[in-house]
Amino acid sequence: MNATDPVSNLAALIRCPSVTPAEGGALSLLDNLLSPLGFAVDRMVASENGTPDVENLYARLGTDGPHLMFAGHTDVVPVGDEASWSHPPFAAEIAGGEMYGRGAVDMKGGIACFVAAIVRHIEKHGKPQGSVSFLITGDEEGPSINGTSKLLEWAAAKGERWDACVVGEPTNPDQLGDMIKIGRRGSLSGRITVHGVQGHAAYPHLADNPIRGMLQLTQALMDPPFDNGTDNFQPSNLEVTTIDTGNSATNVIPARATASFNIRFNDTWTAETLRAEIIRRLDAAAADGALRPDRTPVNYEIVWADRPSHVFLTRNNALISSLSGAVAEVTGLEPKLSTTGGTSDARFIKDYCPVVEFGLVGQTMHMVDERVAVADLETLTRIYETFIERWFGHAATE
Repeated sequence: MNATDPVSNLAALIRCPSVTPAEGGALSLLDNLLSPLGFAVDRMVASENGTPDVENLYARLGTDGPHLMFAGHTDVVPVGDEASWSHPPFAAEIAGGEMYGRGAVDMKGGIACFVAAIVRHIEKHGKPQGSVSFLITGDEEGPSINGTSKLLEWAAAKGERWDACVVGEPTNPDQLGDMIKIGRRGSLSGRITVHGVQGHAAYPHLADNPIRGMLQLTQALMDPPFDNGTDNFQPSNLEVTTIDTGNSATNVIPARATASFNIRFNDTWTAETLRAEIIRRLDAAAADGALRPDRTPVNYEIVWADRPSHVFLTRNNALISSLSGAVAEVTGLEPKLSTTGGTSDARFIKDYCPVVEFGLVGQTMHMVDERVAVADLETLTRIYETFIERWFGHAATE
């Protein structure tokens, strides 16, 4: 296959059924594409009790600095109802100028384009005056335990250091060139349990309905707002995602109620200060007798989810200006610098080097009939190629 062609690269990647945590042949394909270019390729398997083993790939070309990393994932989400797809999800068929397949935009397309871009750069200019590496995981769509975080630790322990990173996530909402992600909100989750006293619905004075207490607590979590946003981030937002009693009887007051929540927070907070604010709100709401007159405070407990994601903002001008300039040069658009959306593996990379995200249009990611405009693959490749030239050119002047 011709590695300078992103369409060919992507078709080959889509045909690898790499649903998390399966490697599916995708990393072997990248190994075969990168090794002939002179990349030193390592295939690292990460393990942790209670989670599936995950194979990851790290490939580096060059030994000196400056060192540019491209990061991404070859694992994809399940296809869902395969019968609902217009084209088989792992066939990479092209129809109406679009390539169909799971992972087309999230995010095998970004990987396919960056591979094509670096091959074109080498053919035109020779190897970069520095180093380029690929850091590719098979666990981004899964628990994200045996993926990027462990691969970074493994590489750093071997002495790897990076000056900048681009993550090829599909950042553009409507058209290629819309948006570069220069940061991400943090994410914190928890589960609340309210303990009551089970009883007959006709005799509430003999019971203690935990749902009344839960309503007080969840309202306190959602109102008032945590903040009004900052210059670089939208307001923090908490959503209660489940409320459950496990009770199917309509005439029985349940013994307990549980609720789960997730908050996406901006740089007003850290995970630690946010936990303290949530506890303060819950304690105040537990003592409120509005829904439970003449009762003792709500008996609740909270369990925090492991591994909160921390908010971050990238301020590296060389990285941001090189990528913004490449987007503008190729598309004529001035990309918005944004911190919106969910989390990504950039949350791990930011602890090692400045990181930004830019890839394809994400409108069909995770959907039935995930697809990408074939023309966008060539455009993104040209953007990445121009970015590589700009970034190394900027680094050479520093």
